[in-house]
Amino acid sequence: MGDALWWFVSNVGMGFYNLVYALTHPTSWLDWSDKANLMRFIYYGASTELFFVVFDIVVVLTIFGMAFPRIMWGYVRGLEGLANTVGRAAAWIGLLMVLQQVMIVFLQSVFRLGELTIAPFGFGFTQTVGWFSEELKLYNAIVVALCVTYTFVQGGHVRVDLIYAPVKFRTKKIIDMFGSLFFMVPVAVLMWLYAWFFLWRSLITPKVSASDKLDLMVRKASIVKWNVETIGFSPNGFNAYFLFKILMCAFVLLVGLQALAFFYRSWLEFWEGEQSANKHLDKDTLGAGEEAYEGTH
Repeated sequence: MGDALWWFVSNVGMGFYNLVYALTHPTSWLDWSDKANLMRFIYYGASTELFFVVFDIVVVLTIFGMAFPRIMWGYVRGLEGLANTVGRAAAWIGLLMVLQQVMIVFLQSVFRLGELTIAPFGFGFTQTVGWFSEELKLYNAIVVALCVTYTFVQGGHVRVDLIYAPVKFRTKKIIDMFGSLFFMVPVAVLMWLYAWFFLWRSLITPKVSASDKLDLMVRKASIVKWNVETIGFSPNGFNAYFLFKILMCAFVLLVGLQALAFFYRSWLEFWEGEQSANKHLDKDTLGAGEEAYEGTH
């Protein structure tokens, strides 16, 4: 027990040191012309060191926000604003999906074309109609990955309220805080550990692993090279599947940030009482007279 406590305390202290070092020595992890720096960036991107740097930042911001509630409301508005902005922008991909699907149907069934050239500004590329058809999977992934926290802010996710619904307001806020800290955050951290190395395994060779130590990865730097995977699931099909892995990382990052926003909002509503429920919440509306349909779209 004592060893575990010392490990935690020492890592918390080292988190501040590592943060200052990273900010004062940016070339040691951003100058990728030196492949050793690239390998350090990959290693620290999902490391214990990074976890405690983020932990320290969150703890300091949380303590400061609890001391000054107006500041914490600023956190909430900023984080929820980010989720809404990203989600509302990504939602337009749904329209693009429909238009592209209509185009594919006409090209294949009516005009019997096998290829399509996209060159809106005088330069572009030519791909098979099958390639554009498989690209719809990417559009769907963008909507799912980037609209998830927007849907959460809007209250669009389904939740089972067998226990939650009948309890008092402040009890609900305690449940929300517990859920954000012990369900959303741990899941986001665990998914990040897998998604981060899953991404880089498709971008460079030799492949890296979460079990690799820093010294081993630095030794690999002498033979590392970019090797972006462009293998499709079918001949002449969509071959940029590394984009899905980037979306996985973006998805996890958004979920982690929303977990903090949800905790902060729940904390503030707990202390300020029921009159602060949904304070500063930017929810979409269908307009006057459509209240009965709110939350169903």
